[in-house]
This record gives sequence, C-alpha cells and structure tokens, in this order.
Amino acid sequence: MTDGVTAELLSKVSEIPAEQWDALNQRGNPFVSHAFLSALEHSGSVGPGTGWSPAPLLIRDADGVPAAALPAYLKSHSQGEYVFDHHWADAFHRAGGQYYPKLQIAAPFSPVPGPRLLLRDPAMALPILRAAEAVVEQNGLSSAHATFVDETELAQFRAAGWLTRVGAQFHWQNRDYADFEEFLGALSSRKRKAIRKERTGAQSAARIEQISGADITSEHWDAFWIFYQDTGARKWGTPYLTRAFFDIIGDTMRDSIVLFLAFAGDRPIAGALNFVGPDCLYGRYWGCISEVPFLHFELCYYQAIDYAIAHGLARVEAGAQGEHKLARGYEAVPTYSAHYIANEGFRMAVADFLERETHAMEREIEFLGDMAPFKKG
Repeated sequence: MTDGVTAELLSKVSEIPAEQWDALNQRGNPFVSHAFLSALEHSGSVGPGTGWSPAPLLIRDADGVPAAALPAYLKSHSQGEYVFDHHWADAFHRAGGQYYPKLQIAAPFSPVPGPRLLLRDPAMALPILRAAEAVVEQNGLSSAHATFVDETELAQFRAAGWLTRVGAQFHWQNRDYADFEEFLGALSSRKRKAIRKERTGAQSAARIEQISGADITSEHWDAFWIFYQDTGARKWGTPYLTRAFFDIIGDTMRDSIVLFLAFAGDRPIAGALNFVGPDCLYGRYWGCISEVPFLHFELCYYQAIDYAIAHGLARVEAGAQGEHKLARGYEAVPTYSAHYIANEGFRMAVADFLERETHAMEREIEFLGDMAPFKKG
C-alpha cells in the first residue's frame, strides 16, 4: 500500500459519514450514493439472509480522510447482478473449487452503468483494486467482480490486470429534441406510426401522472410496492427489495425520484420508478395489477423520454435486456464488467471464454445498431 495510506474492510456503508462517502462519488451517480446504499442496509434488502453481505472497501490518506472506496459485497450466490456468471460457478465447482462467497463490486439489484471506483485522487485506483485483490487472497475467495463499470474506468481495471467483459443494453439518446414529436420525426414512418398508436392506446385506457419529490406520498409507495411485488414474484420468485426500502428512499432521495403512475379512475393500476441523475433518467422498477395494452411501453419508455426532453437530460437508461426497446427508439450500447480470478488456471479459462464472447457481443451490438428505427441517410 502507498506510504501513509491505509485500507479498511468495513461491514457497511452506513459506518461512514454520508458527506465523506459522497465526496468520493464525484459524478453524483444515485446508485452508489450513501443514501441509496445505506437504504439497502437499513431496510434489510442487503445483509443477513439476503446473500449480499456489505463489505465496502475504504482507503484513507495520511490524515485519515477517505481517498478511495469500493461499494462491495460478499456474495453467496449470483442473483440480482444481471451479469451472469452461473456457468463460471458451475465449472469451478466441477473442478473441485468453491466459487462462493465471492467479492462483488456493484450497486445491488441495479443494472446501471456507473462509477465503481470512487476516487478523490485517480492515483488511488490501483491501491484500492489491490486492496480488493488482497481481500480475495487473504480470505480464500474465488474471485472479485465489478459489474456495470463506467467505460471511463475500464483502463484502470485493465491496468491492474483484471479481465473485462462486454454486455449490451438499450439506452435512449437525447439529440436536443424540442419535444416528443421532434423525436418521432427522426424515426422511420412505420415506427413513428406504431409508437403513436401505442401511446394513444395506453393513454385512452388509463390516466397517467408524473409524481416526484415531496409530492410522492406513503399511499403512492403502498401502491407501487404492490406493483413491484408482482413483478418481483414473476421474475425472481422473491422481490429483492423490502417495503422499508421505498419508505427510506422516499425520505432521503425524494429529489432524485420520479414515479410514473397509471390510474383507472382513482385507483392506481401500474407504475414505474425512476431515479434522476445529473444527466440521465434511470428507469428501474415497474409493475401492474391490471393488464392494459401498451401501458408498459408508455410508463417505462415514452414517459421517460418525455421527462428527459423536458428536463434536458442526455439519455434514458431503461435497465437490462429487452430488444423490444429497439423499436421504441432505444439504441444498443455496450456495457462492461471487470473480473479478478484468483486461480491461475481458472483465470486462463475465463480469459479464453471472454475473448470469444467479446467478439460475439461486438458483432451483435453492430447488428442491433443496423436495426435502429431511425431514418436512413
């Protein structure tokens, strides 16, 4: 470790004063903010019984001031990560190893690209990664994984010798559109007509409201919790987040939240939760109790575009997977993760796999780019 600095493995982010942690989150990303990560801890969404044991890494300078941090967790499974390594775990177990627990550097349950190296000084990137490697080696862990790494951090992970992996998501890019109609004007005629039809169908079947900040009440959260439970039960079996999480962020992150809710009369029937970053609207959770044609697209995609245009945001990130987003003006973009594998033989096997997978992913992203719904020429 660099002279005069010390590395600590803590038991939770909330051990650190919010102002010290957030001073390291220099880009203001909501998913690695003290408020978001500590809300997961206080609500029981991470911690005992969840398979996500908080293990943030912190480096202090000679004066004891935090200089670098990693939002990290000891994981006993691979759920809630959205970068799938189950086949790696199976191969490691078949070879006689124990893949879990592993060290996961991530914003839990959030497939959102963003900073994973929280640095006051860029020179602290290598020391904090070496500290993560030491945690793996000293505790007999199989590996460390940083998921949804911001592209600008890839060089720092690679310089430390970590393997990198490419994935794909669909993001909407704001090309300085004045309004939704101007965005539609950039699309092919067939796609433009299809989107207008979908919006008309959804808006004629339900009343839609955008609710943010202090206007979000406990009744809104009660309704949204029902929607979230329905989606969580269908996708994961058990919802990742507890009811208390939404109450906490409704208090501590209210200025970074916007809810799109659909009503049948006065009854909420569907909703989408979004977080607002400095230049991006992040669509996170959705659910419904009544099936209404095209309502999912309206709440999760079109309302998000409306909001981004109105507030001058550069893009909308609507979460993992979903090639159906392509027809609705969202474009394929690469996402990245970084991996430290302790066992040399296993590392070589993973490196070989990633080389082949990366070529395939690059071809797929290029193909999806050709399928974008925008006018040609």
